[in-house]
Amino acid sequence: MASKILVAFFVGATLCAGGFAWYTRHDADQRIADANAADEKCEGSLAACTKARDEEKDASASAADALDASRAELAELRQQREESEKRLAAYKSLTEKFKKMIDSGKLQVVLRHGRMVVKLPAGILFASGSAELSKEGKEALREVAGVLKQVPDRRLMVAGHTDNVPVVQPSPFKNNLELSTARALTVADQLVQSGLPATRLVAAGYAEHEPVRENSSEAGRHENRRIEIVLLPNVTELPPDVVDASAPAAADAGDAGKAK
Repeated sequence: MASKILVAFFVGATLCAGGFAWYTRHDADQRIADANAADEKCEGSLAACTKARDEEKDASASAADALDASRAELAELRQQREESEKRLAAYKSLTEKFKKMIDSGKLQVVLRHGRMVVKLPAGILFASGSAELSKEGKEALREVAGVLKQVPDRRLMVAGHTDNVPVVQPSPFKNNLELSTARALTVADQLVQSGLPATRLVAAGYAEHEPVRENSSEAGRHENRRIEIVLLPNVTELPPDVVDASAPAAADAGDAGKAK
């Protein structure tokens, strides 16, 4: 009897131990699985955080770039406004200096292509078809020279313009290009005689190729027969990437007129 009891106890103990071992191993496996799941979850969260951080860095970099671009654009706009205000002030100043001649109808001061232009009707300066200055023309140019002496930082281009009516022959000039160029040279020479340095002047003839009005009417042709004194930009008004801009600007402008 005692031996049966011992056998039963041994069998029970063995079963209990086996059951405990199985439970322990199963519990360990479950805990390992839970740990792995938690680890994967943490890795996912870390990846999400890393991605969010990178996206935030990219967004911050984009915002910084946009801010820099906006600041640069604002600075450029401010510079453009300042330059426009300077040009307007210069235009008003020149107009005020020429007020007496403007009021008398001898000339006009206009802005064209961003440049200040002193415009004199050819009829005041020359007889029809001639490049010889009239007495009134010489007096007018002496007044003009007196004002332009007060603007010493500008080079000047004297531009001759005609209407589209051919030169009446016989004439010393074969065509309107020769006539307009001769008139421009005559005006430039008179300005030098009136005290302007020759180094500030260039002359060009444009013939009928740059009209300000239609040539279909006498009024339009009258407007187109003119001498213009163009105040060329100085170095401070040119873009910063232009090198040695002062002299070539005048030379290029003069060459362009002669080529027409």
